[in-house]
Amino acid sequence: MAAESRSLAEIAQDVFRNVQEIVRLEVSLAKAEAREELIKAKASALTLGIGAVTGLYAMLFLLFAAVHALSLFMPNWAAALLVGGVLAVIAAISLTNGVKQFKQIHPAPDRTVETIKENIEWAKQQVK
Repeated sequence: MAAESRSLAEIAQDVFRNVQEIVRLEVSLAKAEAREELIKAKASALTLGIGAVTGLYAMLFLLFAAVHALSLFMPNWAAALLVGGVLAVIAAISLTNGVKQFKQIHPAPDRTVETIKENIEWAKQQVK
């Protein structure tokens, strides 16, 4: 019965307060989603960086070592090719995994967009 005695202004104020709270919560949710995606991006960037640096050093040091160490058992070119090939495979695996991790990042806050749509529908119903 108390709801029947409320004025239109009071109802409008309640709806306005509810909408304000919903907007605040949506902003908080968007920030949380952005933080989650940033953590994924950092991990992916680290993996890619490790893969790139490892690949570079591997190619340089292994080719150098292959020429000097394996040249005792085989021609210089064969030793460099063997060592460089192994390191290239390791670098390729690291870079491939980093790219896969980057593809899992969703920059748009999908859950927030969905809840905003739901809240807009709810607010429309409240106004009617």
